[in-house]
Amino acid sequence: MLTALLGLALLHPAVQAAEVDVQHAQLESSDDNYRLAASFSFELNRGLEDAVLRGIALYFTTDVELTRRRWYWLDEKTQTATQTVRVSYNLLTRQYNAAVYNPTSTGRMQQSFATLDEALALVRRPSRWVVVEKAQLKSGENYQVALRMRLDLTQLPKPFQVNAINNSDWRLSSDWKHFTFRAD
Repeated sequence: MLTALLGLALLHPAVQAAEVDVQHAQLESSDDNYRLAASFSFELNRGLEDAVLRGIALYFTTDVELTRRRWYWLDEKTQTATQTVRVSYNLLTRQYNAAVYNPTSTGRMQQSFATLDEALALVRRPSRWVVVEKAQLKSGENYQVALRMRLDLTQLPKPFQVNAINNSDWRLSSDWKHFTFRAD
């Protein structure tokens, strides 16, 4: 029996969820705000690449949370920020499109690319985006910053959400990366 199970395991290798690695993350001070500088490392599996080629847009969401520790009470959640990058393929132009959506900015950035890897570079190394204004933080205080990036299944069309939730090919996310930041 054990030999049969081992044989089946070798014939059907386990499919593992792809992971995103946060390679670099820091907050940088600019004139009136703090911007996130981050880079991620990941590869799309064959199922996700096929989905993009078939016209399904993928949404990659980066979440940032700032909290201030307090000795007398629970930690204070100071600020949360989110940015989403939509990657899609246009069959007519045979180009990949990447559009950045940021709720805090008034506009959005959209670019076309010849290859999927070039479009994913915008996801892997996002432009420095405003996370928090300086006026919202107390100068000289330490803040805990938590950062993660994930494939956002909630933005897929409803029929695909049902399939994606039950399919390990569609699980792509990082663990929360934590670091300390001192406001100036």
